[in-house]
Amino acid sequence: MRPHQSIQTVLFDLDGTLIDTAQDLVSALSSLVDKPIALTPEMRAAAGRGCRGLIKAGLNIEIHDERYPNLAKQLLDHYEKHLLDTTKLFPGMDIILKHLDENTIPWGIVTNKPHKYTQLILEGLALSNRTHCVISGDSLTNRKPHPEPILHACELLKKFPQHCLYIGDTEIDVIASKAAGTHSVVALYGYIHQHENPKSWNADGYIQQPSEILQYL
Repeated sequence: MRPHQSIQTVLFDLDGTLIDTAQDLVSALSSLVDKPIALTPEMRAAAGRGCRGLIKAGLNIEIHDERYPNLAKQLLDHYEKHLLDTTKLFPGMDIILKHLDENTIPWGIVTNKPHKYTQLILEGLALSNRTHCVISGDSLTNRKPHPEPILHACELLKKFPQHCLYIGDTEIDVIASKAAGTHSVVALYGYIHQHENPKSWNADGYIQQPSEILQYL
């Protein structure tokens, strides 16, 4: 994707794109299994898949296992108390948000993370009053990869999808973006497993670091 003069708004995925939450998520898993777990590339990728990915990586237990609901509750109970221990914007993202704010380019968040955790994190990072819309995983009937959350964000911002840039770090982000008709960009610095091939997702663009977002604006 080349720089596009028609981009009028930017939407971000949250975990692995806008903010780095991996350590706090893996620490919650460490508490669950009662032993320290290193933040390896594999564990960062697992963190990007939420409870399902973490419990699979740490205990080899799938979501359909009868033990899963109780384990997920324990993990989330710990996580809720430690949402902001290490979570922060990815390096350079503050410059991007400042650029958007100064140039009156509205930006929002479309994530599959539940609203409760999303809102607490945004408030803790002083972002809740800066973002123009927040669509969480439980905000609507559907969640990504369905296009509804991105389309709803565009409606709230009063922008056409073709004038929107959506940035995420998973294949479902690209699927949702394309289905919604927005420009899709993959954050290669995010929680991508080493065995995945992001180029096969056929996104409109790929970035190695947040600063590269500027070339699309």
